[in-house]
Amino acid sequence: MENNVRPESMERITTKALAEAFIDEQIKAVREQVGDKKVLLALSGGVDSSVVAALLIKAIGKQLVCVHVNHGLMRKNESENVIEIFGKELDANLIYVDATDRFLDLLAGVSEPEKKRKIIGAEFINVFADEARKLEGVEFLAQGTIYPDILESFKQAEGKKAVKSHHNVGGLPEDLNFELVEPIKLLFKDEVRVVGEALGLPHAMVYRQPFPGPGLGVRCLGAITRDRLHALREADAILREEFDNCGLAEKVWQYFIAVPDVKSVGVKDESRYEGWPAIIRAVNTKDAMSATIEEIPYEVLHKVTYRITHEVDGINRVLYDLTPKPIGTIEWE
Repeated sequence: MENNVRPESMERITTKALAEAFIDEQIKAVREQVGDKKVLLALSGGVDSSVVAALLIKAIGKQLVCVHVNHGLMRKNESENVIEIFGKELDANLIYVDATDRFLDLLAGVSEPEKKRKIIGAEFINVFADEARKLEGVEFLAQGTIYPDILESFKQAEGKKAVKSHHNVGGLPEDLNFELVEPIKLLFKDEVRVVGEALGLPHAMVYRQPFPGPGLGVRCLGAITRDRLHALREADAILREEFDNCGLAEKVWQYFIAVPDVKSVGVKDESRYEGWPAIIRAVNTKDAMSATIEEIPYEVLHKVTYRITHEVDGINRVLYDLTPKPIGTIEWE
């Protein structure tokens, strides 16, 4: 476990110079580890996997093969953006897999959060493994593991109850005997962003909203249904658009909508209208180990509420979550 422990002497990466030194060090380490072999990376399009992709492209170029799996739980236009940025702009070796039906069929009727996470994680591995078996010459698997993931895993190894399962912890089938490449595993999220900017990634990509491996699956609370998932995706897109418009997108570390499997009575077109609530979550943090609540101006809350309740079928209320971490985790599930 020593290789997974951040040395006390390791300086925090807060400047471009420190980031460039880290990048040079990791490029050398990756080249020594990989040689002329191919590396496979599950590319979600999030900050962590994007930074790993950019670093590995810089280190080994076309030896990197990226696989983007659309599990049907992505944010609005998320997969399309991944294809545009990585497949076209960065010219990565990119394989796109639409596995929406495969995932949603398995999740039908499942409401327990950890069971959902495990189903999504296991099926992601299955889909990813299916694609890996089609490739030749791949001996390494790259992951966007960061230090908070490792810290929470340590707690579980010490006999403490796991906070939640991580999508990058679970292992691949034994016939896929890959060696791991994890160049950012000792970094905190804020350091990953500094490294991303030093790698020349677009600012919007580096400061892209953090997104959990299970995606909207842990924000569509309880048993996932396609209609509620659609409502969640549309409501979340409205929140992100309005935060962009008023400048909060750059100020708030993470913001999103969660939609529980609960309905309340409302009024629409002078008739009874039962709908789900959309819950706004907006938090600030530096390392994802703790988080504070962002105070959203009332005029923004009113506009978001109006748009969601008037533009998204199935939602008739908007709520605002004021709980910090701890006691609440950043995600609801």
